[in-house]
Amino acid sequence: MKPALKTAALKSALKFSLLTTLVAASVASAYAADAKNVIFFLGDGMGPSVVTAARIFKYKEEGSLNMDKLERTARIKTFSNDAQTTDSAPSMAAYMTGVKMNNEVISMAQDTIAKEPGRDANGNLGVDNCPAGGKSVPTILELAKAKGKAVGAITTTELTHATPATTFSHICNRNAQYAIAAQTAPGGVGYNAALGDGVDVLMGGGRNHFTPWSASNKGGRADGRDLLAEFAAKGYTVAATKAEMAAAPSGKKFIGLYSAKSHLDYELDRTTKPSADGANQPSLSEMTLKAIDLLSKNNAGYFLMVEGGRIDHALHGINAKRALVDTIAFDDAIKAAIDKVRETDPKLENTLIVVTADHDHTLAFNGYGKRGNPILDINRGYKDNQPSKDEDGNTYTTLVFGNGPNRPDLRTNVDSATALADNYQQETGVRLASETHGGGDVKLLATGAGAKAFKGTIDNTKVFALLKAAFGF
Repeated sequence: MKPALKTAALKSALKFSLLTTLVAASVASAYAADAKNVIFFLGDGMGPSVVTAARIFKYKEEGSLNMDKLERTARIKTFSNDAQTTDSAPSMAAYMTGVKMNNEVISMAQDTIAKEPGRDANGNLGVDNCPAGGKSVPTILELAKAKGKAVGAITTTELTHATPATTFSHICNRNAQYAIAAQTAPGGVGYNAALGDGVDVLMGGGRNHFTPWSASNKGGRADGRDLLAEFAAKGYTVAATKAEMAAAPSGKKFIGLYSAKSHLDYELDRTTKPSADGANQPSLSEMTLKAIDLLSKNNAGYFLMVEGGRIDHALHGINAKRALVDTIAFDDAIKAAIDKVRETDPKLENTLIVVTADHDHTLAFNGYGKRGNPILDINRGYKDNQPSKDEDGNTYTTLVFGNGPNRPDLRTNVDSATALADNYQQETGVRLASETHGGGDVKLLATGAGAKAFKGTIDNTKVFALLKAAFGF
C-alpha cells in the first residue's frame, strides 16, 4: 500500500475508533443516573416457573405480582465459570463483582479453586483450607462503602450463607461459614478490611456461627470467639428478636440474628406453626423496612441487598407450597420497600430498585389445566374440568420437578387433599437425593434511577457494571 493510502487508512481507523468510543460514552452517559440509593432484591432459586406459579397461587392467572409491575425487564444468563448450572455463590458473586467464578467460590478471582473447609475439634466445618494469597475482587457493597454510603445485607437464610456472603466476604468455598462470619466483625482476626468501619446493617439467621461452642450451642465457634460481643464493643446494636429489632435506635450500626442454629423459618411455618425461634422472627418485609430506616439516615445514600433465601430451600426439598409462600413474602417485601422509599422519593429519581434471581430450578408445569384450577392441586382439564390422567389412568399434579427424591417406581392416584397439604412433595422425573438447580435464564426487573439500562438478554456479570453506572462510580 502506498504511504498516502496508509495514512488515509490510519486516519479512517482512528476516526472510527474515536466515534465508537464517543458512542459508547454517550450510551453510558444516557443510562448513568447517579442513583443515591440502590436496593437489590434477590429471590434465591426464583426461576420463571416459580414466579408464574406464585402469581397464580396468590393472584390467579389474570393477576400480577408486585414485581411484575416494575417497568424494566431483562433476561439473565446464569452459567458459572466451570458449570452450565451454577450454584448460588458464583451466580450472586457475578452480580456483586462482575466476575465469573467457579461453583462454590465467593467473590474471588476467576481462577480461584473451591477447596472444602476442614472439620474443627467439634466436628463442624470450621477450618478454612483456602490457600494463602488468594485474590479477592471488590463487591458493589464495598465500593458503596468506600464512597461513604451506608450498606446493608439482609436475608431469610443464615447470614453467612452464600448469597449474603458474596456482598461482604471473600473466600474460596461457601461452606467456610465460620471464617465468613469472622470477616464481618470489625477489627477482629480475619476481618475484611474493605468494609471500613463495618457493614451498617446485617440481618439473618445462624447465630451459632458468631457465638462460642457450648453443650447447648453445638454448632458454635471452636475458637471461643463471641463475635456478637465484638460487634457490641464496636457500637453495634445486637438483636435476637423482632421486638429488639423494632426498638433499635437510629444512628447506630445494627446486627440482628433471629435464629440460633440455622436459617429463619419458612414463611408458612413462621405464620402458622413457628419454631421456638420463629415466634420472635420478623418477616422479610419488616426486616426490609427497618433496614431502610437505619440506612437512610446517611446523607450520602445507601446500598441494601435483600434476599428471599428460603425459596431455594423449599425447592430443593420439592415442596412447592413453601416455595410459593416464601416467594409471595419476598414479593411483599418489594412492595413494602417501594412504598417506603416513595415517601421521600416519590418518583424514585434517587433510588434504583432491582429484582432478580441467582438461578433457576427444575419446577415445571404439567398438562393442560383449566384456568382457575389451584396451581398446587391435581391437574384438571380445561375442556371438562375433570381430573387429568396419565397413560395408566392415574391423576397427577400440575406442578412437578425434573429431579428429586419423590420418583415412585409405580405411580398411583394423587388426590386433592394430599396435593394441597403443607408437606406434600411433588413427584420428580429423575430420582436424586435432593432436587438440583436448573440452568435456564432468569428474569430481572427494575425501576427507578438508572433502570432503563436493564434490558435485553445479558450475562449476570453485566449487572455489576449497570449497578456501578447507576451509582455513578
